[in-house]
Amino acid sequence: MQAATWTAIGILAAAMLGTLVYLGGRIDALAARIDARFNALENGLGGRIDAVGPWIDALGARVDALSGRIDTHIDRHAAG
Repeated sequence: MQAATWTAIGILAAAMLGTLVYLGGRIDALAARIDARFNALENGLGGRIDAVGPWIDALGARVDALSGRIDTHIDRHAAG
């Protein structure tokens, strides 16, 4: 009876270990897929951000030009 009990415990332990190894492999595969997707998104996003750079610089120049005009306008009202 004791041998059958230890055999059952051994079989259950082996099954649990096998399940753990199997799930570990699945988790690693999913992590690799997620990493690949993030890398693809990062590459696409980097290009988009680089494309927006000149647009932001142009907006900065427009704000600087308006700032000068607003300063002139405020100075006229302050003097008058």
